[in-house]
Amino acid sequence: MHTAATEAEAFRSIIAYPLHGNCYLNITSECTLRCGFCPKYNRSWEVQSYDLRLHREPSAEEVLQAIGDPTAYKEIVFCGLGEPTTRFEVLMAIARAVKAAGGRVRVNTDGLANLREGRDVTAEMATAVDALSISLNAQNEALYIQHTRPRLPGAYAAVLEFARLAGERGIDVTLTAIDGLKGVDVAACEQIAHRLGVKFRRRELDNVG
Repeated sequence: MHTAATEAEAFRSIIAYPLHGNCYLNITSECTLRCGFCPKYNRSWEVQSYDLRLHREPSAEEVLQAIGDPTAYKEIVFCGLGEPTTRFEVLMAIARAVKAAGGRVRVNTDGLANLREGRDVTAEMATAVDALSISLNAQNEALYIQHTRPRLPGAYAAVLEFARLAGERGIDVTLTAIDGLKGVDVAACEQIAHRLGVKFRRRELDNVG
């Protein structure tokens, strides 16, 4: 028998879930990309045994309640199976509250916030976001378009510019690329990160979360 209390608890477990000593936040299913390797485009919403299908987007207040004490975790990580910066104002409201409570904030992102918002948001992010993990996914624009199928033109150049600007703002920036995607040269992606003055991390295909 489902009650309002059990439904609320189930929703909390979808929007804030523990993993690797962190609390991961799932605030949207919307995305600027349509990556061929994303589970949701292969009819799966499951990540590390968590079902992340959202039937509605949570408010900042609901997310903060689901987190509880942010200092109980190593990091509070915006992730999920959507692009968290598509809800930029909500993301920032949550991030500011987490920082005020003594927590550390990381955002896993496609790096297209500036392109999508039509302005440079990195200075604002630097006030509440400690770290960014940015999906580069390819060493050139053609491969990037092939694998990520961006909805906006100029996406690849925008990712590189976003990473550079965020790093200059003092955010701890890491570019990532997936080892196993056809044609992707992970070493070349790492060199791009070095040229931009940011960190790099290799990810594994089909290992999400």
